Amino acid sequence: MSDARHIEEQAAQWLLRSEQPDWSEDQSARLREWLDQSYSHKAAFWRLEHGWKKADRLAVLGSGASVSAQRTPTFANWRRLAIAASVALMIALVPTYFIASRDISGGGQQAAEQQFSTALGSRKTVALADGSKVELNTATIGRALVNDRRREFWLDRGEAYFDIVHDAARPFVIYAGTRTVTVLGTKFSVRRDGDRVTVNVIQGRVKVDLGPSRPDGPSTTIGVGDTAVADGDSTIVASRSLEQVERAMSWRQGMLTFDNATLADAAAEFNRYNARKIEILDEQAAQTRIGGTFEANNVDAFARLLREAYGVKVEVDPGAVKISA
Repeated sequence: MSDARHIEEQAAQWLLRSEQPDWSEDQSARLREWLDQSYSHKAAFWRLEHGWKKADRLAVLGSGASVSAQRTPTFANWRRLAIAASVALMIALVPTYFIASRDISGGGQQAAEQQFSTALGSRKTVALADGSKVELNTATIGRALVNDRRREFWLDRGEAYFDIVHDAARPFVIYAGTRTVTVLGTKFSVRRDGDRVTVNVIQGRVKVDLGPSRPDGPSTTIGVGDTAVADGDSTIVASRSLEQVERAMSWRQGMLTFDNATLADAAAEFNRYNARKIEILDEQAAQTRIGGTFEANNVDAFARLLREAYGVKVEVDPGAVKISA
């Protein structure tokens, strides 16, 4: 069986399970985890989900039965219905899913999906076809598709700063886990830690939604100086000063800035940038509060400052920096 066929089979099984009356929050979490594994999973699921809803409507129109009566299929009926619906849907979605093959330059050049990544501890700035710029932080993976109709970016892992050219006709859409971030033109950052997504805005306005799988879900719009933290179905917004938001983006200069952060949180940030990890050995040290600006890639200097300023015990070896009270 081909990989594409296997993914289609998995998507069909997930969709069938989601229609059952015993569908649980735990199963929803497992579905989100499967969707996040690759965009191919998302595309297959969304395509079949859309096709299934379309088939529902067709069945109701043809029989006069209620939608609820049509949504308890046997697996055999589901397979036949899903295959037929997905084939019809793929034909309908050619302009959307395969628009990358269109000639958008007038000279025969096609717009293909761009793929980007950074290694642990490195950063990279990339230019998109519309003139927008994206700065990728440490250990980040992303993809972009920008042409004359769409401007989309998938943040598969990590963190990025976006400087987006204004275009009212083509909103710029970022997919990060279960969240969708939509803008016309602005400057902001998006960080993805699994399903937890953090958005910081330093210019313009940004809309944060629950994503394509929840089109009717709540959305949150934030502006300059705002930080939105989204996890699960919840989104928390904090209004801060522009200076505070910019400090949260000090990684763009290779620095990490902490303001009354616990040592445990600071260590976790340093570990995002360095192969040699910081290990906190006891709770007293973990809860020590620190502040200041440090070089992201200089664990030794951070450890030295901790020892001198806070009096903690620091044990340094080639594999780790171990800290205790």
